[in-house]
Amino acid sequence: MTPHTLDSLHQPTVMVVDDTPQNLALMTELLRTQYRVVVANNGERALKLLQSGQRPDLILLDIMMPGMDGYELLQRLKADPASARIPVIFLTAKAEIEDETRGLALGAVDYITKPISPPIVLARVHTHLTLKASSDFLRDKAAFLEAEVARRTRQVVAVQDVTVLALSSMAETRDDETGNHILRTQRYVQCLAEQLSQHPRFSAALTPEYIQLLYKSAPLHDIGKVGIPDHILLKPARLTPEEFEVMKTHTTIGYNAIARAERALGTELEFLRPAKEIALSHQEKWDGSGYPQGLAGEAIPLSARLMALADVYDALISKRVYKPAFSHEKAVAIIQEGRGQHFDPDVTDAFLAVHERFREIAASYADADHDA
Repeated sequence: MTPHTLDSLHQPTVMVVDDTPQNLALMTELLRTQYRVVVANNGERALKLLQSGQRPDLILLDIMMPGMDGYELLQRLKADPASARIPVIFLTAKAEIEDETRGLALGAVDYITKPISPPIVLARVHTHLTLKASSDFLRDKAAFLEAEVARRTRQVVAVQDVTVLALSSMAETRDDETGNHILRTQRYVQCLAEQLSQHPRFSAALTPEYIQLLYKSAPLHDIGKVGIPDHILLKPARLTPEEFEVMKTHTTIGYNAIARAERALGTELEFLRPAKEIALSHQEKWDGSGYPQGLAGEAIPLSARLMALADVYDALISKRVYKPAFSHEKAVAIIQEGRGQHFDPDVTDAFLAVHERFREIAASYADADHDA
């Protein structure tokens, strides 16, 4: 059915509510050739029919009835979400302007006075049924479009998640020391960002939506390690200065890999922006002594400043070939000492406020040989 057509696929139902049997018979005879007619001889009976599942497309309602009059019934209909959208036309002998004004103010769509003119009644009924059909069509279409947008949004988010997981898994398979490092740092960053979002300087940037992007992007911080030769990446000893210079290139390798993927698509993707920032700049230091660009202070993207602390904390509490796993307390002390040098002071303060949560995350996602 089109939004403006009443056809045989759906014969509209009209409920007639009137306490006079002659009026019910007259309206039934007038309407029955075009519509399915349901009658009720008082307001209480009409409500019972509605509550039993009767859902008319339109109601013709008398005003002067014993017990519940038409005004009260209309108020009851409008108060119930199940019947609020059913158009109601008053069909009454009350012909005063104030009566009509009151009826329309209560929500009636039209007001016809008795004695009726059959052509006028049929025309008004048809008009309001057509309007209702159009309204229902548009409402159903809007609901469908909303559901479709939600479905496609879920698909896009799923593609994003799969992309990030696939890329981060590539880095994880190259590095024997990675273990649950990706899972832990992901949650450290989220925890830090949520705490820092309470700071007036960061609340506008660290929205719940952006924190979710950070959470998704964090696993890509070491994606560039896929480009580091095995004899350096997997060396079971401390790296030489020359080897360390090669290792440092994982930052630019990771950034360039993500940027190339975007260029191949011909567009920058908002959900990958923090991923590029983190991959390139998570080894930068607040005092400018980091790499690869030697950025300092707020020139370092906030996403990278968060990851810098999360990455160092996890490295400190993890066993490496060149060091044992430090205790949580020692890691906290080292990070506190690096406030304003290695780490953003505000990020450090946020960490000190939630460091026990870091301990819990480390314990929940500990590696087999992890000793936090």
